Amino acid sequence: MNGALRFVVMGVAASGKSTLAKSLAQRHGWVYLEGDAFHDDQAVSQMAQGHALTDDQRWPWLHRLARAMAATQGPAVLSASLLRRAHRDHLRADIPGLRLVHLQLPLQVAQVRCASRGADHFFSPALVANQFDVLEPTDGEPDVLGLDAQWPLDELQSRALAHFLP
Repeated sequence: MNGALRFVVMGVAASGKSTLAKSLAQRHGWVYLEGDAFHDDQAVSQMAQGHALTDDQRWPWLHRLARAMAATQGPAVLSASLLRRAHRDHLRADIPGLRLVHLQLPLQVAQVRCASRGADHFFSPALVANQFDVLEPTDGEPDVLGLDAQWPLDELQSRALAHFLP
């Protein structure tokens, strides 16, 4: 790890994590990593069919995320669900100084957003409720900033940057 700034924008499906992460990267010239791109074909197919992944299936994905993030040069931002504390802790162990932004929204809003994606996204709207069931609260994790995913994108960017940058 080269000591550069590392962010993860996390949350359930359709919380806007990719949108925020990508916008931060573009705005500041950071490397952007899309967590979904690191799933293997079997995992993508399984989720598209409406079946949740097991933790055993998630660990290889988490290893790939950590390796990719650590290999980047300069500041980087990753979008990834990281619903379980153990998943967040795994990345923290591999990426010292990691900062997380947790985009939070109600289940009903996430369901509507996910359903409106159409065929452009592999994630089945049937899995949204499961993500809320699996999500372990980030309360008390000092490197996590919780933000309302329904705020405007500019507000989310400003609050994330103000909280984590000197």
